[in-house]
Amino acid sequence: MSALRPLVLIGSATLLLAGCADPSEPAGPSSGSSSATAATSAVVENAGLAAKVPPAVKASGITVASDVSYPPMDFFAADNKTAIGAEVDLDKALGTVLGVKVTIVNVPFDSIIPGLQAGKYQIGVSSFTDTAEREKVVDFVTYFNAGTSLLVPTGNPEGLTSEGDSLCGRTVAVAKGSTQALVDLPARARACEAPIKVSTFPDGTGVNLAVTSGRADAALADSPVAAYAAKRSGGKLAVVGESYDTAPFGIAVPKNSELTALLKSALEDLKETGGYRQILAKWGLESGAVDEFKINSAS
Repeated sequence: MSALRPLVLIGSATLLLAGCADPSEPAGPSSGSSSATAATSAVVENAGLAAKVPPAVKASGITVASDVSYPPMDFFAADNKTAIGAEVDLDKALGTVLGVKVTIVNVPFDSIIPGLQAGKYQIGVSSFTDTAEREKVVDFVTYFNAGTSLLVPTGNPEGLTSEGDSLCGRTVAVAKGSTQALVDLPARARACEAPIKVSTFPDGTGVNLAVTSGRADAALADSPVAAYAAKRSGGKLAVVGESYDTAPFGIAVPKNSELTALLKSALEDLKETGGYRQILAKWGLESGAVDEFKINSAS
């Protein structure tokens, strides 16, 4: 898989967020919900915040690194070129509030943080769980709460659960570099007599295909992503049980970047104007809304 796929250029013009999805996008889980029919809110530039954007960033714009294979958070529309999803909408809205152009670059998930450290991108928005380990190398601005869910073939033929030693001796698919791969499964494996066979894939598409094709018994993924995968699988996948280990997603920013505090303020602006809630409602993700945006919440 190529490290870079087509760029998506987002201008800083006023963004109107309607309660329903754009016609070019797959229908989100919120279709028909009362929150999805709320009045349209305008996301507009905040002149005070825009004035604080460093001149170099104002001139170059903000490059956002994202693994665009993680619906409903980040994925490609039917044209396989246009990035869509809840986090993509958030990227656009933040750019509008700060008055800067946003460029989204498709990058394998486990390459995003190294790319931030190397100065390739200004921020990373790709459903990163804010952890103390990751905070050693980047800063985070939290914006969403999610847990982990167990994804299995419909009917759950192996009778798997997310509790206890149910996954011992099984093949479990996860995304490379994810919290499920780095933290969850290693912790589970320590309690197993029969080892867990971990199958890692560069993106969510590979994880889902491993389960539907029978190459994996189950998958562990972030709760909104697992729910969306099941909904869009044509009856092939199902989520078992409740999500667990709920923790915040954060925008990853290079250490000590001037953008960190600005992004937090821009999120607060979006919450005040209603744009934040409306983005989540568009994708049926209202339950993941946070009450407060924090910098490095794991610390």
